[in-house]
Amino acid sequence: MARFLLKRLALAVITLALVSVIVFAIAQLLPGNVGRNVLGGFATQQSVNHLNHQLGVDRPVYVQYASWISNFVQGNLGSSLEYRVAVWPLLSTSLLNSLKLAAVAFVLLVPLSILGGVVAALRRGRLADRVITLAGLSLTAIPEFVSAIVLILVFGLALKVLPVDATAPPGAGFLTQVKYLLLPSLALTMVLFGYIARMARAGTIEALDADYTRTAILKGVRTRTVIRRHVLRNSLLPTIAVIATQLGYLIGGLVVIEKLFNYNGIGQRILTAALNKDFTMLESSVLVIAIVYLAAALVADVLYSVLNPRIRYAEAA
Repeated sequence: MARFLLKRLALAVITLALVSVIVFAIAQLLPGNVGRNVLGGFATQQSVNHLNHQLGVDRPVYVQYASWISNFVQGNLGSSLEYRVAVWPLLSTSLLNSLKLAAVAFVLLVPLSILGGVVAALRRGRLADRVITLAGLSLTAIPEFVSAIVLILVFGLALKVLPVDATAPPGAGFLTQVKYLLLPSLALTMVLFGYIARMARAGTIEALDADYTRTAILKGVRTRTVIRRHVLRNSLLPTIAVIATQLGYLIGGLVVIEKLFNYNGIGQRILTAALNKDFTMLESSVLVIAIVYLAAALVADVLYSVLNPRIRYAEAA
């Protein structure tokens, strides 16, 4: 297990290094001028140049990258070029908000998707299978901003059972915060349900057709026990990897959802930083998301290897 984890950690470090280079390079290609964005259109060019020099954005690109990444490794995310304050206090608030939204969506998405996929597999070829599969494909094909708007119109404006603003009042309790996050979480669940449910269905069908399942049934083991001990344990292996990949999306890919529901998450923070060419905020935000994403993938790998030790042994060999 130690060798397996070391290999995964080494790959994660290499991935983060590549992501940092790519993000930094893309940020440099964004149109606009930092000094002009901060000072406004009426500022003199001399003032703009002076501010750019103070911020260090007129230095060679490789010097800027080396300075940023060395500070990041030491835990210093730098200062926002737009707000002229430390990045972390702003970023941590947005990240915490996105984690809250992702957690609520995760709690709704994973059980519903796995249950739907398993039920569809157990009812393969029947009406329940067709309904779940068709519903999942249809929801996946609908853009998230369309499903979000429909939810707002139905549950927020027509029925008035849920708030259309995802930001709870200051000092709100846990249940109140969950209530405010339900609509955007449902929008995310609708988008990802079909994908995860199909993976769970395919894995369950493969496990049902496996020799060990047939052997257990022939030995007289009850169907429920076979499904619980043999089928689900093996069918959910690919589903775990899929869920881990979607976790990065739940945290960092929420720009549209956060915009529609007026939610101060990290997705909206990245969009604002990109529009204002706030290099430090943009680069640090994306790299933090990459770290969360890789951490989720590492957890998925560990769970995968625990459930199927052959994977661990093959990787360590």
